[in-house]
Amino acid sequence: MAAGSAAVEYRIDRRSGVATYLQIVQQTKQALRLGVLEPGDRLPTAREVVEATAINPNTVLKAYRELEREGLVEARRGLGTFVRRTLGGAADATAADAPLRTELADWARRARAAGLEKDDVGALFTAVLDSTYSANGTDTADRSPNADRSHVADRSYKGDQER
Repeated sequence: MAAGSAAVEYRIDRRSGVATYLQIVQQTKQALRLGVLEPGDRLPTAREVVEATAINPNTVLKAYRELEREGLVEARRGLGTFVRRTLGGAADATAADAPLRTELADWARRARAAGLEKDDVGALFTAVLDSTYSANGTDTADRSPNADRSHVADRSYKGDQER
């Protein structure tokens, strides 16, 4: 996909509490990690993002400046903003991550079938990540992933039983 227009579409959640420019930065980084964006790809122009999301052009430019400051993209006068590098070994990750992606997709479908809402699944997944990648650097995968936030899943299941 090099040198072409990128296949990234920004989705802004105005209720998230996360600054709009940070949502663009986070979504761009996610696309870099997943290999959706590769070096040489052009990010959507500020105008394209504004038309798709109805946000202020300065917000888009602020996000792109932050990505440029981090060395992930570079602005080329009159041409656009282009990806300089990927994140997290994205070039090698696609094939290696395929089995994990399949397992995770299966898990997400089971969670949805069990009645968990998207926000509950996100909270549960974050709790598992937090306990697995703890701040002190020890691997706590042996610990119950729900130890810290089991109330999230309990609340969702109880709510479903009442429905």
